[in-house]
Amino acid sequence: MASVSVALNLSTPRPSLLHSPSPPSLKFSPVHNTSRRLALFQLGIALPQSQLFNAEASKLFAAEGNTTKVATAGNITRESTSFTEVDAMDWVKNDNRRVLHFVYSVGDLDKTIKYTYLIQQIANCLMRCRFYTECLGMKLLRKRDIPEDRYTNAFLGYGPEESNVTVELTYNYGVNKYDIGTGFGHFGIAVEDAAKTVDLVKAKGGKVIREPGPVTNGSTVIAMIEDPNGYNFELLERGPTPEPLCQVMLRVGDLDRSINFYKKAFGMELLHKRDNPEYKYTNAIMGYGPEDKNAVLELTYNYGVTEYDKGNGYTQIALSTDNVYKSAEAIKLFGGKIIREPGPLPGINTKITACLDPDGWKLVFVDNKDFLRELE
Repeated sequence: MASVSVALNLSTPRPSLLHSPSPPSLKFSPVHNTSRRLALFQLGIALPQSQLFNAEASKLFAAEGNTTKVATAGNITRESTSFTEVDAMDWVKNDNRRVLHFVYSVGDLDKTIKYTYLIQQIANCLMRCRFYTECLGMKLLRKRDIPEDRYTNAFLGYGPEESNVTVELTYNYGVNKYDIGTGFGHFGIAVEDAAKTVDLVKAKGGKVIREPGPVTNGSTVIAMIEDPNGYNFELLERGPTPEPLCQVMLRVGDLDRSINFYKKAFGMELLHKRDNPEYKYTNAIMGYGPEDKNAVLELTYNYGVTEYDKGNGYTQIALSTDNVYKSAEAIKLFGGKIIREPGPLPGINTKITACLDPDGWKLVFVDNKDFLRELE
C-alpha cells in the first residue's frame, strides 16, 4: 500500500526546503495550539530545532548496546534499534507503509477547487467548474484557514484519509504563482473512461494537453490534462480501483541509483521498468503493491539529463510508518539525507522524520498511530 506534508508568515513565495537549507524568517508565537502545530507539520517546512523541542532542552544520543536513546529535558525517551543493512532491509520490507499525501502549493485555492471560467453562451454567465471535484471526481475532505500565519490548505481525495491517498493544496496569502520546475512530471488518476473525462474537462473550460489514446508501443489508454495552476494530471484508463489517485511521476538523474534507494531505504518493489530508446527515456514504477490497487511512484530518466530544476511548487510525498526512528536509520544507511531528525512535534506529539532522496526529492514519514489520532 503505499503516499506526505509546516506554516509560515509568507508575503513572498515559500521556497522549497529542497532549495533552502533554512526557511524564510518564520514568526512563531510562544504558544501554539494543536491544530496550528499539525498545520506546521503538514505544509512541509522544517521547524527550527528550538521549536521542535523546548528551547532549553538538549537532545542526547547515547548508544547502549544495540539501541540508541533519544532524550530531551522533558523526559521524553524514544528508542531506535541501530541495525545493520540486513536488519534495515528486513525492517522496511515488514513495516506498515502507505502513501498519505501528495503535497504542493497553488496560487488560488478557490479557483483550483472551483475552477471558475467566464463562458459565452446566450449571454455572459459565470460558470463555476469544480476542477478537482467535478472534473476529477475528488471530494473536498477538509479545508483549513490559518490567517495568523497567512495560509490556507485543503485536502482532497477519493476516500477518507485513514485509508486513501489525498492531495494537500496549500495557498499562501498573496502568492499567486509558483514555479513547477522541470523535475516534477505529473500526478496520475485512474479513470474508467478517459475520453468521457476529457470531454467533461473540455466542457468545463479545462485544458487538455494530450487527447485520449494508447501509450506508445502499448495498449493502455491515457490522456493528459492541466489543472488551473499548471500541474499535469495523467488520466489512465483502467477498471474500478480502490485508489484512483494512483501515481506521482518525478524525474531522476540516475535511475538505477534511485531504484536501489527506494528498494532498500523505503522497502518498495520494482513493479516494472521500461526503456523507450526511440524517445530517449526509461521509467520505473515502484510501490508497495500492484499499481491497479495502490498509489505508486513513477521514476523517469531522460537520456543524458542528470539534474533538474525542482521549482518551488511541488513539495513532497508523505508516507506512514510504524517507527520513524527505524525508518530514519534505514534512510541514512542507504544513502538518503535526513533533514528533520525523527521525533515528536511539540504540542501534538506526532512523530515524524523528513529526508531527501539521492536526487533531492523530499519525503516525510509519519507515525501510523499518531496520524490516525490526529485525524480523530
